[in-house]
Amino acid sequence: MAQQVDFYVLGEASDAARLRLACRLVEQAYLAGQRVLAWTDDRAARDGFDTLLWTFGDRAFVPHEPLAPDCDAPVQLADAPGLPVTAGRFDVLLNLRDTPVPGDIDVPRIIEVLDGDAQRRQSGRERFRAYRERGLAPTHHSLDNDAQIGNG
Repeated sequence: MAQQVDFYVLGEASDAARLRLACRLVEQAYLAGQRVLAWTDDRAARDGFDTLLWTFGDRAFVPHEPLAPDCDAPVQLADAPGLPVTAGRFDVLLNLRDTPVPGDIDVPRIIEVLDGDAQRRQSGRERFRAYRERGLAPTHHSLDNDAQIGNG
């Protein structure tokens, strides 16, 4: 299956702004009826993103739960090093990790979110190259910090 990979890049060096943008992208996918998996590096990052999904917008509501085999929440959060993702379970994988999504994870769309932090940018460039080396064609979206996100 051909995967779509989108990199959303903010100008400011702010992890908080990066995570708020990630929340907006998850909300947009959820409102479009897509099932989303948000993947973080560890439990602390997962718990922080969980909290932010409840609080990032006054009128935002994104129902979500930790990844579980029998969970039917439209947005699920994971922090495991390897993901048991079955084909067709998710439409979007939001990668908040420093490593690219492995090629054996079957999901139609991957979203990467970067900010202006030099280390995160470098890690993002490495992931961009890794996706290209797998034959994918990542798309780069430069955003102002308060930019509207297009459908994508």
